[in-house]
Amino acid sequence: MPHLLHLDSSADLTGSRSRAITAAFAKAWADRGDDHTVTYRDLHTDPLPRLSTPVLHWAPRLRAEGETAPAEDEALQQTILDELLAADVLLVGAPMYNYSLASTLKTWVDYVHVPGVTTTLDATPSQPLAGRQAVVVTSAGGSYAEGSPTEDWDHLTPVLQIILGNALGMVVTVISTELTLASRIPDLAPQIPHSEALFNAALDQATALGATIEAAKPPSV
Repeated sequence: MPHLLHLDSSADLTGSRSRAITAAFAKAWADRGDDHTVTYRDLHTDPLPRLSTPVLHWAPRLRAEGETAPAEDEALQQTILDELLAADVLLVGAPMYNYSLASTLKTWVDYVHVPGVTTTLDATPSQPLAGRQAVVVTSAGGSYAEGSPTEDWDHLTPVLQIILGNALGMVVTVISTELTLASRIPDLAPQIPHSEALFNAALDQATALGATIEAAKPPSV
């Protein structure tokens, strides 16, 4: 049964474009049949506590002698890891806040980027998510598109591509929308038609991808 892990992190529960786009993907996924299951986690309404100790950054075999973490914190991290490891496809709603990730999403990243568990550090291969699909939906109030004066201010998309793609080995597809604040900021008002066009294109892309994306095939034995 193909399984989707759907994460949202926007603080806007009513007008968020990242939430609308991830919802379009998730609906198209679920409409494929009852066998296309979903686990949903809202990182804003149910935020994860920050890691209580740096010990949780490491696989147990890579911890220094005597390093331990509280049992309840170990259990929570294992729950988060299990959710990710059970997913054939990962869907991440990632609005840009102050040119980077929402703090709630950054905390989730801290839980799942674990050398020796999800990413390789030493001679022991540790990339169980390699080849699986990750769909990242980004939204930004301004414009950070290639060629714009602020194109190098985007510290959101590259981070998620590095973590999910390079470190975890997932196949990352980015669906982006920009100028989400065009209707609120007078200087951006002339960009409202372009903002709406970008949003509608992202909705269409998410719907099409949710209806067609396939789980990675297991490696040949």
